[in-house]
This record gives sequence, structure tokens and C-alpha cells, in this order.
Amino acid sequence: MLTIRRDLVDAMVAHARRDHPDEACGVLAGPAGSGRPERCIEMTNAERSPNFYRFDSMEDIRLERELDSRGEERVVIYHSHTATEAYPSRTDVNIAGYPEAHYVLISTRDPDAHELRSYRIIDGEVTEEPVEVVESYMFSHTGADDVPDAP
Repeated sequence: MLTIRRDLVDAMVAHARRDHPDEACGVLAGPAGSGRPERCIEMTNAERSPNFYRFDSMEDIRLERELDSRGEERVVIYHSHTATEAYPSRTDVNIAGYPEAHYVLISTRDPDAHELRSYRIIDGEVTEEPVEVVESYMFSHTGADDVPDAP
């Protein structure tokens, strides 16, 4: 299951709407090993295409260095589909190189509504997972950080 804050969902959807009709892409980063996305990093779709995405290679290298220096990892890799449902294409599956990541797809085919779904893609096998959107991680069941420290 992917538990994600509403503000991060809103940021991904806004990015997808802004880049429409081209596919938008980006990363939600979080503390390494936490499985908890904390910040949205919009990436450039080097393909500038309505049916394919690829991170700009130099931007991706800079991102990897930044994540390493901050003790973070790619918790979510997201992109949009502009004319089809939010389901990974064969190409999406072939380029999925982070088995530990959640792959979130956002369909912007309907101008008045979006579809957001999450998948795990491991060794070419696609498994859809539930998505729980929360206002705050403090009140979700994501781990030891859930309970505020005592005064």
C-alpha cells in the first residue's frame, strides 16, 4: 500500500495538468528506508511527448547526487498518461528500474477529473496497490514516527 499526503497528490496532479498534452514526470523523495514520500521533485520530460516520458539524463544525475547527500531515495516515480487510463504501458514496464519504488500514474485524459493509481513493477511484473491519501502522516499507520514526542 502507498500512503501519501494530499499535498503531494495535489502537486503531482497540478504538474500533470500543466504539462498536458505532454506527459509529465517526476519523483517523490523521502528518507531512505522509510517508504514515506516527503517532497515532490518535478523532472523534465526529455521526450516532450504525449505518449512517452524519459527523465533528462543530466537532471537525473543531479537528482541522484542530491538524494544521496540528503539521505533520501525515490519513494515514488510518477508520470502522466494524457489519453489513456492510469495503467503502465509496455514501455513503462520496460524502463522501470527501481523495484523498491512505487510507480504512480496519473491520467489527465478527462479535463475535469484525474485518475491516480499506484503500482509495484518488479522484474517486469506489474502489481497494482491501494493508495491511501492522508492529510498528515502523523495520523496514519506508517511507523514509529507517527506518535509525537512527549513533552
